[in-house]
Amino acid sequence: MVQTASTMLPLGTKAPDFSLPDPDGKRVALSDFADAPVLLVAFICNHCPFVKHIAQGFAALAKEYQAKGVAVVAVNSNDVEHYPDDAPNKMAEETTARGYTFPYVLDETQEVAKAYGAACTPDFYVFDSNRELVYRGQLDSSRPGNGAPVTGADLRAALDAALAGRPTPDEQKPSIGCNIKWKPGNEPEYFR
Repeated sequence: MVQTASTMLPLGTKAPDFSLPDPDGKRVALSDFADAPVLLVAFICNHCPFVKHIAQGFAALAKEYQAKGVAVVAVNSNDVEHYPDDAPNKMAEETTARGYTFPYVLDETQEVAKAYGAACTPDFYVFDSNRELVYRGQLDSSRPGNGAPVTGADLRAALDAALAGRPTPDEQKPSIGCNIKWKPGNEPEYFR
């Protein structure tokens, strides 16, 4: 299992725009979340063992924070031609199986992943009410096989701070996961 770390996009970066389809073809755009005080963008997929490890905990965390007003969207940027387990029909199955209560959209061109500097799955980004990046990194320190429970501690601390208008924690650890499965020849500079 090859491990890849987050690129750690600079704090203060404005949320890159997007308009992406969910498995049913409905477009979901950054502007859809304009009224939310906090936005969480997660880069995930279906087949990655790191995502599978945290999926249930992430689904519960997302539901909890959506009730507090946080907008949540998950993006799958993997090459679905070479990784058919991440195809839209499988995304729909994953949404149902995991109980995802947020849009799960496909970044077929992989341009949104590049705009966010996303490198791995899972990769988490928290934006404040001005849509400026206040957190990027791991859900928590749990990884497949390390015995640490999935608590969402790091992401929770960031979301709580953002909701309260407080600075997010200074120490932000990169997420670790499978690399985004780039289409051949489409790999970003930071992947090479």
